[in-house]
Amino acid sequence: MLRQALRRLGQKLVRRHPLKKVFEYKTGIKLSTLDLVALGVGRTVGVGVYFLANEVASNQAGPSTAICFLVAGLTSLLAGLCYAEFSVRVPHSGSAYLYSFVTVGELWAFITGWNLILSFVADAFVLVQAWTIPFNILTGTRISETQHETISEQVPQFFADNELTLLIYSVCLLENHLGSGGFVPFGFQGILRGSATCFYAFIGFSIIVTRVKESHIPQRSIPMGIVVSLLICILVYICVSAALTLMVPYYQLQPGSTLPEIFLHIGWVPAYYVVVIVILCNIFVFASWNFTYPIRVMIHMMAEDRLLFPVLAGIRTHTYGRIIAIVIFVTIAAIMVFFFALTDLLDLRSVGTLISYSLVAFCVLIVRYQPERRKEENETEVQEENGGNEAQVQEENGPAAEKLTLQALFFPGSPTPTPLSGRVVYVCSSLLALLLTLLCLVLAHWPGLLSGDPGPITVVVLLLVLITGITGVIWRQPQSSTPLPFKVPALPLLPLLSIFMNVYLMMQMTAGPWLRFGVWMLIGFAIYFSYGIQQSLGI
Repeated sequence: MLRQALRRLGQKLVRRHPLKKVFEYKTGIKLSTLDLVALGVGRTVGVGVYFLANEVASNQAGPSTAICFLVAGLTSLLAGLCYAEFSVRVPHSGSAYLYSFVTVGELWAFITGWNLILSFVADAFVLVQAWTIPFNILTGTRISETQHETISEQVPQFFADNELTLLIYSVCLLENHLGSGGFVPFGFQGILRGSATCFYAFIGFSIIVTRVKESHIPQRSIPMGIVVSLLICILVYICVSAALTLMVPYYQLQPGSTLPEIFLHIGWVPAYYVVVIVILCNIFVFASWNFTYPIRVMIHMMAEDRLLFPVLAGIRTHTYGRIIAIVIFVTIAAIMVFFFALTDLLDLRSVGTLISYSLVAFCVLIVRYQPERRKEENETEVQEENGGNEAQVQEENGPAAEKLTLQALFFPGSPTPTPLSGRVVYVCSSLLALLLTLLCLVLAHWPGLLSGDPGPITVVVLLLVLITGITGVIWRQPQSSTPLPFKVPALPLLPLLSIFMNVYLMMQMTAGPWLRFGVWMLIGFAIYFSYGIQQSLGI
């Protein structure tokens, strides 16, 4: 009885999405590749360009902020390649949520979607913070001065001057004690920590995959739009951070947006205020169009699949639903502003997104080695038509049952994927995800490795040997021969590298964001196991 119950539970957790039931929002708009690139750049180079380089340079990386953006951008580019393959493999408007639901099952899809909702809500917090920074500048920092005088330090602030302001102000006062100076004043650890924060700057490209049905040739324009927009954004952020740290010493940076600081330092006061006003307008447009759209899409999709409550399905199409959604999430954002600092929410946003990106890379690794579903369905039909004649079925479709042997791991007998080879890749990929996580945990304490401690070094070598061996097993398995306009090159290395970089950046986060992430996931699991698992439309 218990065994059957556990088996039914396991089957529910791995239910997959019926693609024919995917919701599609019909529109008469048709987007070209250039339109998608502009959409990706506009969503990615958003409010982050105004303050993120300032934040990272002032107290995390100094002049090496450009390297932080390069590392974060390359990490996002690897994830973008995985997104691009799924956009042509699953040509439906969606995101990592849909890709996970189609590939690895319902539980991981819920985790992905729930994390994306958290990420979008954290975006609202950043918008509120970014909105108050220009107001504080236009009033001559009177807002922050009044709050420092009238509000106790024990009470969090509604405006941009929070614990981060005090930290940066202290850094500027103690400029003689900021480290050894040079290009990397905070050391290699500062670059890693800054890269984790800079990752926030590149997470907007996923909006492109929500416009599959609005593009002329999605199999070509979606991958091109993702890759080109990310390359443009990497160049923009590197140039902005380089200009900032070359024109303004990092220890003199004040709380505020990046571009106004540059103009004020060189004495262009009129340009300073013009840029501040432009920032206000851009943030308003960004909040009105780019922010509300993806969060409404995500909630609608999960509600349509019955993983969330059906009443939320109207949040995308109904006018009142849109208004209610904006009110709810702005309220949540205001609460977050009251309790959390800017860096905490940036890290919280990055944690949820990095997990989603890792899962997309994991899905690419699995799907490429799986047998075609249509072939399996045809084989089932042949078995029924032959009335159980196993000899005839075996002659037409291959061995009736495969056996797992050591030789089969490295020398598969079939040139095309089989159910056995698919299961081998699934298990090996899961083991690799676990081993890569352990490796990142050890490497996060890299000073112990440099000191020559034999314990961590032995663990790293052992993990690398296991990872190499399991990767070799996956590499030897037959891949799907389905022709696609775009495929991730160098499989399985690039998806594994993407997972490694994502997990390693997550290890740079402090304990605070992980604690809040754990609370958020507990709430999500309560919803899923009390409602979603019973009502889901997965099959």
